[in-house]
Amino acid sequence: MPTTTLAVLAEAAKKIARSPVAKKAAVDLTAAAANRIRELLQARHKEYIKLGVKKRGCSGLSYTLNYSDTKGKFDELVEEHGVRLLIDPAALMHVLGTKMDYIDEPLKSEFVFINPNAKGSCGCGESFTTG
Repeated sequence: MPTTTLAVLAEAAKKIARSPVAKKAAVDLTAAAANRIRELLQARHKEYIKLGVKKRGCSGLSYTLNYSDTKGKFDELVEEHGVRLLIDPAALMHVLGTKMDYIDEPLKSEFVFINPNAKGSCGCGESFTTG
């Protein structure tokens, strides 16, 4: 291979290495979810909402949402629609790829999680299992 070809390939490899790689967010926030998170954060003067899971309910796991002022060393940060959501590292494998939405209906208002990892859920929808 001629030297010029090697030089061109080396330069292209350097450019690729320096380019930021677009990374898919661990959790996808809808605009409705982001708007509600923004309202909650502004009302409490907090930096983040932190998504986690706890062992409870008929199916084994349920989602938790808590306020947080700081990002933990291993927390996953999701920034979408101008809001910042943290994901607890212990929850990450259970929520990876989840779409988080917010519904506001006359009889109920709640965050809804569309989780591709969920293998089952209880009848009331409050808990889920991933395996």
